[in-house]
Amino acid sequence: MAVVAVALLVVGVSGTIVRPWRLPAWLFSLAAAVVAVAAGVTGFTDVRTALGPLVEPIAFLLLAVPLAVALDELGVFRAAASVVAGRRVGVGMWMLCGVAVAVLNLDAAVVLCTPLAIAVARHRGLDPVAMAFQPALLACLASSALPVSNLTNLIAVSQGDVSAATLTAGLLVPTLAACAVGYVGWRVAFRHRRLTPLTPEPRTVPDRRPLVLGAVVLGALLVGFLAGGAVGLPAWVVVAVVNVGVFSIGRRVPWSTIPWGTAAVAAGLAVVAAAAADRTGLAQRLAVDGTWRQALVGAGAANVLNNLPAFLLVSPHTQGSDQVLALLLGVNIGPTVLVTGSLSGLLWLDAARRSGLDVGGRDYARVGLIAGVPALLAAVTVLSLT
Repeated sequence: MAVVAVALLVVGVSGTIVRPWRLPAWLFSLAAAVVAVAAGVTGFTDVRTALGPLVEPIAFLLLAVPLAVALDELGVFRAAASVVAGRRVGVGMWMLCGVAVAVLNLDAAVVLCTPLAIAVARHRGLDPVAMAFQPALLACLASSALPVSNLTNLIAVSQGDVSAATLTAGLLVPTLAACAVGYVGWRVAFRHRRLTPLTPEPRTVPDRRPLVLGAVVLGALLVGFLAGGAVGLPAWVVVAVVNVGVFSIGRRVPWSTIPWGTAAVAAGLAVVAAAAADRTGLAQRLAVDGTWRQALVGAGAANVLNNLPAFLLVSPHTQGSDQVLALLLGVNIGPTVLVTGSLSGLLWLDAARRSGLDVGGRDYARVGLIAGVPALLAAVTVLSLT
C-alpha cells in the first residue's frame, strides 16, 4: 500500500503540473484521491481528517480571488500603478505587487499583477520580461507576511499549528528581509535590461475614486484580519463582508473567476499527501529539528513535490511554533527555483505567455537562483535571530 500511496501522490502532483492532453489540473489530484479511497489506501474518516483544516482556507481563496478581480475592474490596480510608476517605477511596482500578495493571497495577486507589470513596462519603455518577474518572485517572497497571504499559512492557523498573531509576529520581519534582498537580486538578475525609464512619466492627475476605494478596502481587510484573528473571526468572513460592499459598488459579481479548480487541486492533494504520509512515514523524516534545517528541508520538498503537498506532509509531524514558522518560510519562499514548485508559479507562467512573453522554466530557475535563494537565506537568518 505504501508504494500505491506514493504513486498516487506522484500522479496527483505531476498531473497537476504537466497537465497532459491539456486536461484540467484539478482532474489529476481529484482522480488520485478517488483511487486512493477506492483502493483502500485511505478511508473516509482519514479523508475527513485531511480535508477538515482546508475548509476555512479554501473558503478564503474562493472569496479573495473574485474580490481582487472586482477591484481590478473598478480600476484600483491601474490607478495604483499610475501613482507608483514614476521615475523609480521598479521599486514602486515591487512594493505594489508585494502588498497585493500579502493582503489578497499570492494566487490572486500573480494573476492580476503579471499583466499589469507587463503593461507598465511596455508603456514606460522598460524590459517587459524583467518587470513580469516581479510578481513571480514576490508571490513567494511576500507570501509569509500574513495568515491570508498563502494557503499554507491559512492551513497552519486552521490546524492550530500556530496562531494568527504568532505567525504575523514571527514572519513579518523575515518577509520584509526577503523582499528587500529579493529586490536587489532582481536588479542584479536583469542588470543588462532596461529597468529605468528614459524620460519621466508625464504629470497627470490620477482618478482619485479608485485610489480611495483601494485604500478603504486595504484598511478594512487589514483591520479585519488582525482584529478578527484576535477574537476568532475567520479571514473568509472578513473577505465576504468586504465583497458585499465592493460587488455592490461595481454592480457585478465576477462568478467566473471563482477558482474552483485551484480549490479542487488543494483538496485532492491534501488527501493523497495525507495517505502517503501515513503509509510511508516520509513526513517524520522530513520534519527535522532546528530553524535552518527545517526551512531548507521545506524549501527542497516544495520544489520537488510542490509547496502545498510538502507542507501538508510535514506539518503534522512538526513540533512547536518555531519549527512551524521555519517550515512555512521554507515552503513559501523556497519555490523560486522550479516553476512547478507552487501553483502561483504555474499561474504566472500562463499569464506571462498569454501576454506575449517567451519565458519558461529555465528563465524562472535562473532568476530564482540569483534573487530567490539569497532572499530565502536572508529570511531564515532573520528568523533564527528572533
